[in-house]
Amino acid sequence: MPKATLNPARRRPLAWAAVLVLAAGCVTGCAASNAQMASAPPPQPLAPCAWWYGIGQPPSPNDLQLAAQRYSVVVLNADQGAAMRKLHALNPKIKVLAYKDLSSTRDYPGAVVDGKDAQFLPTGIGYVAAQQQHPDWFATDTGGRRIEWQGYPQHWQMTVWDPAYQQAWSSAVVTEISQQGWDGVLADNDFNSLSHYSRAVLAGTANASETDRKLRDGLDAFLSLVGDAFRKAGKAFVPNVSETHLVPGRWTAHSRFGGAMEENFGFREDAGTGGLLTFQGNEFQEMRAQAALGESLLLLITRTRSEQQDRAGYASAALLAGPQTCWTPATTDDYRNPEWSDLQGSGLGEAIDAAGRQANGIWTRTFTNGWVAVNPTSATQSVTPPPGLVSADGRKRTAPAPSAPSSAPSSAPSSAPSSDSPAPSSVAPEPVQLSAADGLVLVKPK
Repeated sequence: MPKATLNPARRRPLAWAAVLVLAAGCVTGCAASNAQMASAPPPQPLAPCAWWYGIGQPPSPNDLQLAAQRYSVVVLNADQGAAMRKLHALNPKIKVLAYKDLSSTRDYPGAVVDGKDAQFLPTGIGYVAAQQQHPDWFATDTGGRRIEWQGYPQHWQMTVWDPAYQQAWSSAVVTEISQQGWDGVLADNDFNSLSHYSRAVLAGTANASETDRKLRDGLDAFLSLVGDAFRKAGKAFVPNVSETHLVPGRWTAHSRFGGAMEENFGFREDAGTGGLLTFQGNEFQEMRAQAALGESLLLLITRTRSEQQDRAGYASAALLAGPQTCWTPATTDDYRNPEWSDLQGSGLGEAIDAAGRQANGIWTRTFTNGWVAVNPTSATQSVTPPPGLVSADGRKRTAPAPSAPSSAPSSAPSSAPSSDSPAPSSVAPEPVQLSAADGLVLVKPK
């Protein structure tokens, strides 16, 4: 896809009143243009595309060949420009975004080389440049100390609320992304709370709550400034937004410049004992609205350590299926592997209805070649699937239907249907007991 049309506006048929108004004042050639717009098909709500958050280590030639075949979107570190250009050559339709962090500067080896900032940084502002020219851009706690992120050595919190820092970050990153030929940027750490990285209280605030408010307000303004700059440059700006279920409207506001990423999609609350956190608050409804428009990327990651997490993540993403909804499992914490789930090759096809919620909390959606269900609640619930479908993950049928009544004498031996055979479509399937925080992906038998 050409870079200038990375996030094309969805074409909608004109309302009849608007058509009449336009026709009345139309000049030569306008009629043909209107006809083309009216006949343009709406974007297809296809099953979630696959994408790769490839920031763990430099990709190998084999990784790039595989990525060009499998993925619709790839995120790479900013120093991997050669790999980005190779992907574009292998697959001109692929979108390749550069990783950049919004909230930190870093001085670990690689980010600083021989006492100088690296040419291509994982951040927008280099540590050495900030140290020499703008030490005031380092955030400090109430004791005047710089804030190093816990668990991430040599990552330093920056003053994301400072207009000068915001402008400098925006100018540096937009220039780099445009000159190098990236399709846009994945902007990490658009976070909701400093507590994930530090217990520090920011200078000028009285407590953790005020600290978090200062950060959120700063990032809101930051996103508006940098998002507008990326839009004018014809590039996508996709922040990694955290905990938007806690702040109504935040997902919508922060995804409006090209999309957003949810790094904990389908995450189970209460240390793995509750329901799916994504469905709480307003986040899921805001994601549904964005997916339906099909104008920006939804980049979804589910941390999968079990088949259940894999099913729940993919099925939840399928509920949000749209023209630019992409999902990936994550089997490692450092994203060192190109990821793939067998469910991504299940061939669900195109969604033929909107996701719907049943009275017991289960969500379902039907596709041209299958059906998905998700139980986001913290208790087992019952759901009845359509007839004639088989499990997409290779397990035996999850939704067996009773055999049709036999005309043979009752004394004749019955033949039990194969676990891999589809149930007769004329017989209603039996309800399935779907465990808490689990999903079903059923497809037509091949």
